[in-house]
Amino acid sequence: MINRMILLFLFVPVLMSAQQIQDAKPEVLILTTGGTIASRTDAPLIAGPALVQAVPELTDNANISVEEFSVVGSSKMTPAHWLELAKRINTIFAENDDLTGIVITHGTDTLEETAYFLNLTVKSDKPVVLVGSMRSSNEVSADGPANLINAVRVAVSEQTIGQGVLVVLNEDISAARDVWKTDNRRVNTFQGSTVGHVGTVDPDGVRFYHRSLQPHTTSSKFDVLSLAVLPNVFILSDFTGIDATLVSDFGMQEMDGLVVRTFAGGRMSAGMLAGLASLETLGLPIVVTSRVPGGRIVNAPDYDFSAAVANGQQDNKARILLMLALTQTSDLSEIQKIFDTY
Repeated sequence: MINRMILLFLFVPVLMSAQQIQDAKPEVLILTTGGTIASRTDAPLIAGPALVQAVPELTDNANISVEEFSVVGSSKMTPAHWLELAKRINTIFAENDDLTGIVITHGTDTLEETAYFLNLTVKSDKPVVLVGSMRSSNEVSADGPANLINAVRVAVSEQTIGQGVLVVLNEDISAARDVWKTDNRRVNTFQGSTVGHVGTVDPDGVRFYHRSLQPHTTSSKFDVLSLAVLPNVFILSDFTGIDATLVSDFGMQEMDGLVVRTFAGGRMSAGMLAGLASLETLGLPIVVTSRVPGGRIVNAPDYDFSAAVANGQQDNKARILLMLALTQTSDLSEIQKIFDTY
């Protein structure tokens, strides 16, 4: 009789209370910034808490808390927003040991830029995942809810730890360094440049297939904690027949550095070459990028002025890296080393 009771006890499942189930879930903070994922056609942006409440399935994967960082379209994002957001994330991680990860809702226009800045300035191995949508919440087949759920699933995956800042849309996982928006409307707009996505979010789980080897987060040398503002860096795009005077006048603007978007291989028009040569005496740090989406500039031409060459970064991300590089050095050879490394 006693043996039967022991066997019966062993096979009766232990019922967990609702509180115990909740305590067992990972903790995820959703920072909302605005963007299409929080938008409705011809209506104001949805506030952060309301955005998350509209997707109750999120709590299937984690205990969710919400903090509204901003309510703006991402085309209105500024470097000041990036700086404040990086500081806020670092503070949150420092003060919350039990937090598993952070998901950031963001508009898609500048999502790749915010992601790359955070990739270089967040000082934690814990997951930081940016997510957006291509369709407003009241459009047919809105992609925001599914993207948000998948972003939380990525944030709670143990595989995500140490992967740097990631972008999740359309069931694809992309590294912040390489991701870029390629289409104005399609839900598969975010691609991983020539290196592809780093993983996928499948119905049965999160799968990673490779990782970014460039320094990021805890291995990045950039620390923005004490910065009040970022260096001012402009972008100038070359085009056929550009006038040298236009280039030299542009270079006289108040700036700390300049990114030049050129033709393939770093080749430039005669006007751009002459205009930049005229700026040589200013000692303005110049970084050259290519308007061609894929590949690095290899064996850059011998310019009549001093310049560093980007390591495959598109112009908007080269601008971010130059901003951060200038917080440490204005020496062009050191800046080139930074671009070669990152």
